[in-house]
Amino acid sequence: MTGDSPYQGGVFFLTIHFPTDYPFKPPKVAFTTKIYHPNINSNGSICLDILRSQWSPALTLSKVLLSICSLICDPNPDDPLVPDIAQMYKNDKERYNKLAKEWTNKYAM
Repeated sequence: MTGDSPYQGGVFFLTIHFPTDYPFKPPKVAFTTKIYHPNINSNGSICLDILRSQWSPALTLSKVLLSICSLICDPNPDDPLVPDIAQMYKNDKERYNKLAKEWTNKYAM
């Protein structure tokens, strides 16, 4: 993670489930580590288009993980899974960063 990310230093675990018709269907990827993020909910579900409608059999697992890494560092508050966190990200970035850092220290260290 980048140096100014509130998630820096955190170790986040995910589960990856490959459906029987993979690669024609996307893998099911979810966070098992709690993370404070507008696009990842408390169940670990990730709101990312390539894991749903934009999936392509040409996508590799490393591209999926790379996309998740960029989503973590660069949230998409306009397509949130957790609207409250998205609002804070848009309106009070400082408080968002503080809470995200606290969650990272509490759950991912």
